[in-house]
Amino acid sequence: MELTGKNIIGASFSGEGQDSFYAVNPGSGAQLTTAFKEATASEIDKAIALAVQAFKSYRTKSGNEKAAFLDSIADEIIALGDDLIQGCMQETGLPEARLIGERGRTVNQLKLFASLLRDGSWVDARIDNADPERKPVPKPDVRSMQRALGPVGVFGASNFPLAFSVAGGDTVSALAAGCTVVVKAHPAHPGTCERVGYAIQQAVRKSGMPEGTFSMVQGKSTAVGLSLVRHPMIKAIGFTGSFRGGKALFDEAAKRSEPIPVYAEMGSTNPVFILPGILREKSETIAKDFAASVTLGVGQFCTNPGLVFLQQSDDERKFKSTLSDAIKVMDPGVMLTGDIRNNFKRGLAKLKDAKGVQVLAQAKDEKTNHDASAHILHSDVNSFLSETLLEEEVFGPSSVIISGKSKDELLLAASKLGGHLTATIHGTEDDLKNYADLIAVLEQKVGRLVINGYPTGVEVCHAMVHGGPYPSTSDSRTTSVGTLAITRFARPVCYQNFPSFLLPDELKNDNPLKIWRMVDGERRKD
Repeated sequence: MELTGKNIIGASFSGEGQDSFYAVNPGSGAQLTTAFKEATASEIDKAIALAVQAFKSYRTKSGNEKAAFLDSIADEIIALGDDLIQGCMQETGLPEARLIGERGRTVNQLKLFASLLRDGSWVDARIDNADPERKPVPKPDVRSMQRALGPVGVFGASNFPLAFSVAGGDTVSALAAGCTVVVKAHPAHPGTCERVGYAIQQAVRKSGMPEGTFSMVQGKSTAVGLSLVRHPMIKAIGFTGSFRGGKALFDEAAKRSEPIPVYAEMGSTNPVFILPGILREKSETIAKDFAASVTLGVGQFCTNPGLVFLQQSDDERKFKSTLSDAIKVMDPGVMLTGDIRNNFKRGLAKLKDAKGVQVLAQAKDEKTNHDASAHILHSDVNSFLSETLLEEEVFGPSSVIISGKSKDELLLAASKLGGHLTATIHGTEDDLKNYADLIAVLEQKVGRLVINGYPTGVEVCHAMVHGGPYPSTSDSRTTSVGTLAITRFARPVCYQNFPSFLLPDELKNDNPLKIWRMVDGERRKD
């Protein structure tokens, strides 16, 4: 498709604004040719008004109808073909193979939610039948299920231009819940956003969904995003990005006369603990694999392992030596945007200046102003306990090794951790038995625990939790990856003493949808 540079307002393209911006090729610094129109207040209002109108009917669509719609989105994304991949490469500097894989993940995610909707049990239908003979007070008929919140605002992420962007996890989970969606496109890859937005727009039309089920607004200024959060008809926000950005949206939503939930995934340093037994057995292998994890995607994953905890020993020194050797021979990489690279440089400089921190290894020198070299730094538990900076995310290819004198020191460091998305433990069977108390501590700190693996790479499945305690997210009770994400955009509604003809199908006695329900305290499908 030929890019228009305009906003997608329901079934139309709109370019009312006078202000424009351009995407930049991060590898060359060259400005790309399409001018993208910054959305006006009027266009944002129109998009939300359409979403409000569409919600009235979209919320009543059956699970099968919404599933067919999600499948249609997946088909339309595939139909964009190589045009999507090549355009995204220009805007992000990401390699072709990575983007083809990410497109596959995006499509499979849509199909996973479609299967969830066809099953239908996600609504958590509960039925407590009436008992008019109960003494001393008759029992009423009480039934409940999850219902969609309303129009949702979604902010696309910079580091996953497909899987966490316009048709990413926030959008698909909101649409699956029965919410209409207005997306704020990420200004780093506006052309990619327009192409995927067009695919969703086509799926809306072909699936017979109401106009306004989906819209997308462009903008480089903060005004566009803030207008979305402040609008009184938006009922929830999904966000993936920096702590600063997520916290600002959360605070803005809390100021509203009707505060709304902001589900913000805001970054993490994802601590890794390597225990003594496995360090003796596999220090070289773990060091080399760890180097690959830190530098994967030039470190631009929210699950990048930015902290490593070890006990001081000869094996620890061997690990640091092997890791340093692996890092030193690596080439620098191109980061997604100039701003991301500059922020990485600033964060790295702060770490280098922190008390008790030294640089262990640096990758090959940067060849251009667009490159970033990986770094491994080192400190000790005492410095970690006194210097909060060491736990802050530096988004990019770096990690800090924290050495402790004993198990007690590592446990003390673990107990000091704030909230993170993941924590990883490498250990033998004996290690894991001896450090069971470490697992108990980390359960309170993260959303996902990994044994003998690496946090980079998030499986999209029913059981996945991609979330964690503050400050990694604004709400640790849910996830932004996997089908459990649907619960963010729904709320329980109770129906008391309703006649059968008024009840949703999910709550009728004959269970016409054949879904799993809790009936008088028992899970059943009949």
